[in-house]
Amino acid sequence: MTTRLPLAVLFAVILGGTASAQMARTEPQENTGKQVPLSRGEVQLSFAPVVKRAAPSVVNVYASHVDKRSNARASAMEEFMRRFFGEPEGGRGPRGDRAQKSLGSGVLVDGSGLVITNAHVIDNMNEVRVALADRREFEASIVLRDSRTDLAVIRIKEPPTGLNPMPFGDADKLEVGDFVMAIGNPFGVGQTVTQGIVSALARTQVGSADYQYFIQTDAAINPGNSGGALVNLQGQLVGINTAIYSQSGGSHGIGFAIPVSMVKAVVMAAKDGLTVVRRPWLGARVQTVSPDIADSMGLDHPTGVLVASLQPKSPAEEAGLKRGDLILSVDGQAVDDPEAFGYRFALKGITGHTKFGIQRGTSRQTLNVKLGSAPETRPRDSLKVKTRSPFLGASFVNTSPAVAEDLQVDFTVDGVAVESVDEGSFAARAGLQKGDVVVAVNGMPMATTKDLDRVIRTMPGSWEIVINRNGEVMTSIFSG
Repeated sequence: MTTRLPLAVLFAVILGGTASAQMARTEPQENTGKQVPLSRGEVQLSFAPVVKRAAPSVVNVYASHVDKRSNARASAMEEFMRRFFGEPEGGRGPRGDRAQKSLGSGVLVDGSGLVITNAHVIDNMNEVRVALADRREFEASIVLRDSRTDLAVIRIKEPPTGLNPMPFGDADKLEVGDFVMAIGNPFGVGQTVTQGIVSALARTQVGSADYQYFIQTDAAINPGNSGGALVNLQGQLVGINTAIYSQSGGSHGIGFAIPVSMVKAVVMAAKDGLTVVRRPWLGARVQTVSPDIADSMGLDHPTGVLVASLQPKSPAEEAGLKRGDLILSVDGQAVDDPEAFGYRFALKGITGHTKFGIQRGTSRQTLNVKLGSAPETRPRDSLKVKTRSPFLGASFVNTSPAVAEDLQVDFTVDGVAVESVDEGSFAARAGLQKGDVVVAVNGMPMATTKDLDRVIRTMPGSWEIVINRNGEVMTSIFSG
């Protein structure tokens, strides 16, 4: 039933509504720099001034790799592969030169010609060129590649004067619903600007890097946008576009950007002359808090990360952290899962201290954790296998916390770790992977690379190899 208001009352309601709206406009509020449009004129405002400020800082990155192979060498290797594994699927494949090319975007972050981009844009590439927004092209060198964050820094070899580096913003001030723009070179069509909003923050289940803590946006991001800029309305860099969720290869309105906080850490490492990014070592393994664990600890909802194990004499143990503790925050920044914790902790560097907010039982307290890089507890004694064996084409090192950090794994045993495996090598076809730990060969324990080298040189007729991969023990047998 509709209730009819007297005309005088209706008139008063309309006037009251107008007066209330006016009062809401003039009432003092906290100046956050963000507001809902209040008029048609404000809705018709243009993003052009922001684009003019930011677009000159975004570049195109062209990378290539040419691998010249000897036909005689390829023939010998293929014959060796067939002896142990048979003919590879698809035949021997083409011989001779192999060329790979990659196209992406980048952002000028320093007047000296430093450019940040995605590591996957220049992965395995040895020649890089940068094209500025005005189409001038320059050769560039690779300064630093960090696969764990999927970030890389390159430098224009002969930078021109008047470069326009993009200023850094603060990704921690972003809120869901904020306007952002993505600038890059999708599909190689040329510099393109798309606009959208921040759809979500702290996305951690994306899978494109070890440190998964992404800004999600519906600004259109397509192939070629990788390494380009995610920009706020002040023309500041808030993220590096790195991945999309797509079933077709095109944009479905779900794109992900690496927050500028991590970008700054990688850029600072490059400016300091480092070729690798050094991160703090905690010496503890953490796990997700399930609803059952949260309930048992008296939490309203699952939050934080649970300490599952500690390494002796590690910063975690020395700080007083204990198995079963719940880490709720890092320097006041809340963490809700292991990915968020890893991201926040990685940003702290390797000097000084950081504070963990923890819950132990029903009480809460703060622990002071010393920052430092993972120790090299024993010499690596690197071994590159060149002798015919299932290990041919792989490199090995002795395990240690520093090696575990570099290889991005959590060693549960001492032994000989696989540092790298050449693509298409005998070791690759034997199934060895980076981070595997060789526990034993033909029943003999492998404590050091010298042990492995010694058994390889005997060239046995058959091989029984036991490896530990992320805590799972596997045995493989090969005949000679």
